[in-house]
Amino acid sequence: MKNINSVFVGLLLAMSSCNFFTLDTPNDPNNPSLGSVSQNASRTQVQNLVTGLESRHRDYLFTVTALFGTLGRELWYLNASDPRWQTDWLGMNGRQATVNMFGYLNTYQQPYFAIRQALTVIDAVNNTNTFTTEEKNAISGFSKTLMAYQYLIVAMGQYENGIRIDVKDVQNPGPFLPLAESFTQIKRILDEGNTELGAGGTGNFPLRLTTGFTGNGFGTIAALRQMNRAIAARLAVYRQDWQGALDAVNASFYSATGSLEAGPAHTYGAPPDAFNPLFFVRNAAVSTLVVVHPSVLRDTIAGDARVRTKFFRRTAAVSVTSDGTPLAGQYQDNRYAANTSEIKFFRNEELILIAAEANAQLNKTTEAVAAINRIRTAAGIGNYTGATTKEALIDEILFQRRYSLWAEPWGHRWVDLRRYDRLNATNVDVSLDRGTIFKQLARPQAEINWDEYVKTR
Repeated sequence: MKNINSVFVGLLLAMSSCNFFTLDTPNDPNNPSLGSVSQNASRTQVQNLVTGLESRHRDYLFTVTALFGTLGRELWYLNASDPRWQTDWLGMNGRQATVNMFGYLNTYQQPYFAIRQALTVIDAVNNTNTFTTEEKNAISGFSKTLMAYQYLIVAMGQYENGIRIDVKDVQNPGPFLPLAESFTQIKRILDEGNTELGAGGTGNFPLRLTTGFTGNGFGTIAALRQMNRAIAARLAVYRQDWQGALDAVNASFYSATGSLEAGPAHTYGAPPDAFNPLFFVRNAAVSTLVVVHPSVLRDTIAGDARVRTKFFRRTAAVSVTSDGTPLAGQYQDNRYAANTSEIKFFRNEELILIAAEANAQLNKTTEAVAAINRIRTAAGIGNYTGATTKEALIDEILFQRRYSLWAEPWGHRWVDLRRYDRLNATNVDVSLDRGTIFKQLARPQAEINWDEYVKTR
């Protein structure tokens, strides 16, 4: 994939010493200006913008996966060279998630870079005669789908802080909206994207996409609409719109009997592309590594195939000591064969679990148990035999999500526990790291500074 730096044009949201929403003046004469694509852009220029959008779409992945995964104690990112990966992210010795927290800004900054790129794509394609009306709808709908995905990342990190939705004018961004209203606006963007994709024709997407889409069956307009509805299903669960979640699942690429791995992916490659950021050489003698949290291993059901396939047992544990507390991980991620392996950003397995949760919440016990059993059977742990009350089924679903969605590029465990008000020491084991349980991340200082500046100008 062509790196975004070679194709992204103008008006990026940049974290700087001044403010988050600042004009980033291009200083590379080899890169086009915003003006060159805002009116009468060529097909090649829009293609480059879409390629750039795909690249920006994946830039959140390592920090969100590692940080959110750490906060939910599904993993540790052990780093002997810089203890802040442990001390700050785990909240050791009473540390809090403040604006000075180490390394968290990419959970905010990178999604907004992608959102701004999508807005540039939409402006470019809507202000040129190079494309047909159907093609414009398809490209705009695709861009809005990825925008919604990225907004939801920011919302998951900021939570009760709220987020900015209106960022089209970087010199006059909209206000922070409360979480519920942010969800409503993200749904609006998703629905607009779905409608536009629906008006985008019936064939293939009009521009070239990477194999993360085309190689996984998402190169057509119809399949991209299914991807849009999958994201809508995730959002509906967060909004506790259980019927809406089922409706979206049924319109997505969900399959009760199909491959759990089906879904679109982020792609990686050798330079000048980027390597898979979650790949670490198995059993390498290193002091920096993502490791499986000991509580995940402790709580597993014997014979669970997910544990056998996802986790690699090292000959020697990776150990670090931070603030006098020793941390050690014996197991590392085993999901990726190479540093160029793709990473699925949404899978059918999650859709099945969403269907299970929504059905349980709607007291559709038979349907919920059937979905649970699809997951359990695939994991080799047999059918569910527990109680079928709503509470018992939700307990089971959250347990299965913990192992099915471990270290997915989202941080599901932290998000799941929070939305069920279970973000506590009973479910988040801090006994080994002597850390803090964080509910959300801090609003970046640059955002605070910007709003203070606006009050005085």
